[in-house]
Amino acid sequence: MKGKKNGKTGSVLAGQLLVLAAAVLIFALLWSVIWIFVTSRCVSDASDEMKSKMIDVSRNLPFDESSHIVRYRAETILEGDLPVLDGAAALFPLYSAFTEAIYPEESVVYDEKSGDFDPASALQFHNTVRGFNALLDGSVDVFFSAYPSEEQLESARKAGVTIRFVPIGKEAFVFLVNEKNPVDSLTQEELRGLFTGKITNWKQVGGADRPVHPIKRIAGSGSQSTLEAFLGGEKVYTNPLGFMGASIGYSFRWYTTEVVKEGGVKILSVDGVYPDPDTVSDGTYPLSTKFYAMYRTDNENGNIQTLLDFILSEEGQELIEKSGYCRIGAD
Repeated sequence: MKGKKNGKTGSVLAGQLLVLAAAVLIFALLWSVIWIFVTSRCVSDASDEMKSKMIDVSRNLPFDESSHIVRYRAETILEGDLPVLDGAAALFPLYSAFTEAIYPEESVVYDEKSGDFDPASALQFHNTVRGFNALLDGSVDVFFSAYPSEEQLESARKAGVTIRFVPIGKEAFVFLVNEKNPVDSLTQEELRGLFTGKITNWKQVGGADRPVHPIKRIAGSGSQSTLEAFLGGEKVYTNPLGFMGASIGYSFRWYTTEVVKEGGVKILSVDGVYPDPDTVSDGTYPLSTKFYAMYRTDNENGNIQTLLDFILSEEGQELIEKSGYCRIGAD
């Protein structure tokens, strides 16, 4: 009797261990799938790989012999009340070059240890969202960016602030896919379809049989605001199976070619036209877009107009071209 009982207990224990082993195996397989299709495709913001794809302010400072900016010094240097400059990350090397061109060297104060500009520095970098808010509250005089989003414009209206937008150059709004994606060109209609959920599989546009994974940027960023304008108010579609498919993203040409460089991505042609400096400048590329110097209309600092006169002059426009962007040209 006792032997039978022990045998039965052993069988139950073996069964429990078998169930536990199966559960552990299923759990391991589940996490392996998550790692392959999700975690392994993500890169930490703090990683060296991610940092290499971001604007390194310390390498694009004015008045620094090792700086990566285009170095130029104009004959006339600003004096007196100096406009405080800020802007989008993708334009920092450009307005840093403007600073070196016509600002006194002592006007820029940067702390290498903290990686921040002194509050008294005439050059600042808060990126698009915080920089635009600084323009509204008056702590920044001139802000460089793509055209703001409707939400940002509404925040300006609520604050009772009127902004003047001065177009100073052109850029290409570009769409990006993995370099192994067989699709090289899309129409504007197809692009809108991919981002709004009308097209959910790449095979619908001549690609592989894989789900489309549209990537969305932070609200208020220059690229996100430009995408929203391109979509005409429609929301970006979130594909629940997109993480198992192939992604499509967006940015500006300069950032993609000068910062990301060999990032394993390729820029798509749009309506059969590839975005290069010539097609962007002459408007052949259909998604050529302007970028602006913005300032409050109630700002009475006379040096703002002097700065803009320089930027729009031949030497200022040449500085824009040498920095990798396109001059504003004629509409």
